[in-house]
Amino acid sequence: MCTPTSPPVPAPDTTARCVVVVPVKPPALGKSRLVGLSDEQRRELAEAFALDTVQAASRTRGVAAVLVVTDDFRLAAAMRDLDTGVGVEVMPDGASEDLNATLVQAAAEVVRRWPDAVPVALCADLPGLRSDELADVLADSVAEVSAGRAAFVRDRAGVGTTLYAAPHDRFAPGFGPGSAQRHHGAGAVEVGAAATSVRTDVDDLADLGAVLVAGVGPHTSRASGRRATPLG
Repeated sequence: MCTPTSPPVPAPDTTARCVVVVPVKPPALGKSRLVGLSDEQRRELAEAFALDTVQAASRTRGVAAVLVVTDDFRLAAAMRDLDTGVGVEVMPDGASEDLNATLVQAAAEVVRRWPDAVPVALCADLPGLRSDELADVLADSVAEVSAGRAAFVRDRAGVGTTLYAAPHDRFAPGFGPGSAQRHHGAGAVEVGAAATSVRTDVDDLADLGAVLVAGVGPHTSRASGRRATPLG
């Protein structure tokens, strides 16, 4: 007689605990390095970058929610109207002059609303963000956080940071000039070296040209006014 075997136990979904925090300046104040464009063009692009970033993050495997931090009421309404995979929540920015303080405040809100979630800070200027690449980065980040370590993604230029994750009690982001070295020096583990779309933030016109060729989301494609490669 054959002895029945128990069904295999599925591997745990290590990314299921992520809440992605996206801080967004009011678009009228963002992207000052896109020189040669009008104020209105910069505003439209900054808003489009944020919308495409949030939409891609919300459709990423293992993301429980996206928490947008902004004081721009118009943008907040647009975020809530996105066609998303999971819920997009919006909270006001209580420390708008200090990005890192904003993120610490948002991480505390993550603990309050989603006590089992890992807070993940993500830059809002990733218009070419691909959900499959972000999912892989989040899996690696959660593995580090589960071991008590912080994790970060170095930007394409090699000096900045596009993503940061850490345990609640060690959540201490150091965004700003030279942030990659600052995060590394604080003991955070670098992940996502091959995740090009997670590393490609847009600061200037050269960045914008490169990402339009590589592929962008629908909002940036419309706002750019140029022929852009759609995300596959």
